Amino acid sequence: MEIVDLISYYIYEDTKRMEVSFRLNIDSEDEMRSDIINLDESKDYGYRIIEENLDFFDLSDYEEDEFDDIEDFQSVDEDTLIQFLNEYYIVNPDKLPKPEFI
Repeated sequence: MEIVDLISYYIYEDTKRMEVSFRLNIDSEDEMRSDIINLDESKDYGYRIIEENLDFFDLSDYEEDEFDDIEDFQSVDEDTLIQFLNEYYIVNPDKLPKPEFI
């Protein structure tokens, strides 16, 4: 059992949770699995999935104080997310969601 396709993910910043949809190597093209996982779980496993990064924007031509009200851009490392999910479901097979037909 291995996650081979990360279909989607969404971060709920207010609850510190992530909704993920993915496909395992044993799933057909018509199936997917969805789950909601606490972001702290990834930290417990030693993974850093979300990285705050203002370098995404080229702010070099602007004064620093012009962007005080902009929140940091958060990016998700998809490879790390897949690695975490694979380990998470190996350790917790009872938490693996059942496939849904799409």
